[in-house]
Amino acid sequence: MNEERRRELGQFLRGRRAGLIRADQGLPPIGRSRVLGLRREEVAAFAAVSVTWYTWLEQGRDINASRQVLESIGRVLRLSPAEQSYVLALGGHAAVPAADMAAIGAAPAHLQALLEAWDFPAFAVAPDWGIAGWNNAYACLYSRIAAIDPTERNLLWLIFTDPALREMLPDWEETSRHFVAEFRAEAGPRLGSDAHKALVARLSEASAEFARIWADRDVEGFASRQRVFVHPKVGELVFEHHRLVPSDAPGLHFVLYLPTPGTPTRERLAELAPETP
Repeated sequence: MNEERRRELGQFLRGRRAGLIRADQGLPPIGRSRVLGLRREEVAAFAAVSVTWYTWLEQGRDINASRQVLESIGRVLRLSPAEQSYVLALGGHAAVPAADMAAIGAAPAHLQALLEAWDFPAFAVAPDWGIAGWNNAYACLYSRIAAIDPTERNLLWLIFTDPALREMLPDWEETSRHFVAEFRAEAGPRLGSDAHKALVARLSEASAEFARIWADRDVEGFASRQRVFVHPKVGELVFEHHRLVPSDAPGLHFVLYLPTPGTPTRERLAELAPETP
């Protein structure tokens, strides 16, 4: 476990411990507060580890943390499945090796063809959330995508720095939080790499809102959900937001938008499609 991941693991565990409700663990309040988090010695006792060892873990010291012990601590801290996976990844127990953040510049041709075969907006995202490919329908939805410099064609970067895209998202605050929490969940094994640190530093410098949300250390696994866009030409578009991972390119994931039944989204998308001769 490198130093960056050890530090993040300690800070993450400390934050989750501080946010626990003591009554949920059958513990009395401390002083006048009924919500104050658990003490380190209490977490250590529930997880069956020594107080000294757990203190060192939160301090980011170079100690060995087995999968079983991290899972036990996760149960004590009532971590969600995504949070537990994040902790395991930070501890070096990721289910699969992390893909190199810089390994994918563009989607392979056969996967780009698959994107084009999808009738509705779709794009491919690399491990660093760079946009590695998109179809014509996505270019109709977000017309700036092809003109953006490849160094800035990153989903997180655009969400936080492109005013035109932000204008299209009536639920920008919620959407941006979802994305940052999902990015953090996926970044655990890569934390501390030069590419990851550079991206987070660049985003933090460019956007105080990103820096604030990133500091909250929210972790969230992806879940299909509704996405709403307000397009400047055709108005509101409502989609189901889905995600797929190609088995032969696990470093990529596809974001697929499906028009929500009962809305005029299909018809409005058709209005955006370029006319064919």
